[in-house]
Amino acid sequence: MTKGPGGGAGAGLAWVSSALLAMSRHLEVRDVLKTIVVSARELLDAEYSALGVPDDHGGFAQFVVDGVSDAQWKAIGPLPRQHGILAAMLRDATPQRLADVRRDPRFEGWPRGHPDMSDFIGLPIADGEEVLGALFLANKRCAKPEGSCGFTAEDEELLAILAQHAAIALTNARLYERSRELTIAGERARLAHELHDAVSQKLFSLRLTAQAAAALVDRDPARAKEELHQVAALAAEAADELRSAVVELRPAALDEDGLVATLRTQVQVLDRAHTARVTFEALGVRALPAAQEEALLRVAQEALHNALRHADARQVDVTLSRHHQGAVLRVSDDGVGFDPLAVRRAGRHLGLVSMRDRASGVGGGLTVHSAPGKGTVIEMEVPGG
Repeated sequence: MTKGPGGGAGAGLAWVSSALLAMSRHLEVRDVLKTIVVSARELLDAEYSALGVPDDHGGFAQFVVDGVSDAQWKAIGPLPRQHGILAAMLRDATPQRLADVRRDPRFEGWPRGHPDMSDFIGLPIADGEEVLGALFLANKRCAKPEGSCGFTAEDEELLAILAQHAAIALTNARLYERSRELTIAGERARLAHELHDAVSQKLFSLRLTAQAAAALVDRDPARAKEELHQVAALAAEAADELRSAVVELRPAALDEDGLVATLRTQVQVLDRAHTARVTFEALGVRALPAAQEEALLRVAQEALHNALRHADARQVDVTLSRHHQGAVLRVSDDGVGFDPLAVRRAGRHLGLVSMRDRASGVGGGLTVHSAPGKGTVIEMEVPGG
């Protein structure tokens, strides 16, 4: 998009149309939120824009900004609470257009590092009576020497149209992500059923045979030895059944969407569920053999679990990139790290054995780089097919 509507109502409506098309291209909530704030800022030619999605505890579940640098955003600190004018928009669901937000009696000051703002416009994004978020902009650009022009009634009208359609786009994105989460839940239920049917009978037989061996140890050691051999055989069969059910069962999302889309969705779900920032980037990856995609997904899941549950990481980055005819998966975090050799000696594997087995099982390799206080990087390479 180019800067600003600049040509009256007709040009402004054309800009709204362009913004709506941009929003409709995305299905993930985070992408829709970012598109809304970028479109709104460019539509009204403002210096800053932001969109807050409220949580149920007086804060914001998500808060997306445009016009603020990464360094500024880091300096500002934690997400804002629902107070002042932000709370008014969420509570009353009415537009707010102010010549100088700093003079409003509800203004409570800026946090440290926050850029200074003057003229302000904000309004809720609502689906019926449900307020999905609060969209606001500040510091309308102006060619006048004295500075800001201030937002106009026409700006408010254009922003209201954008907000109405933003509500539709955001609702659709939420429904899409919810349907994906239900798909994952259904897959888990199916897996549990598969495991029960495949393994429960073997485990029952294993238990009875072990009890028989224990009863025969004193009076018939030779027979007890035969029963113990049978226990070993049944245990091996149960392990094979379990491996078949878990390792060879390909997730439905992987079949339907491919590795890149499945990983992206799972990373986005984890990013919402944890305080750590979780990112995903795909670089020129092509479709791989099913077994390799399955192994890469499982290794990524295990590495993410370790980073988010055990490493106390604040940032976790997942990258999947093309390498010759195959691919390289890289999961890095800034967590507490560990000494791989010490972990191995202590018998604590953190899933590393399983990850190495998955990699070697599809002709690939796994490397782990970590040290106490230095974070962890796990890389898995597969040759393709």
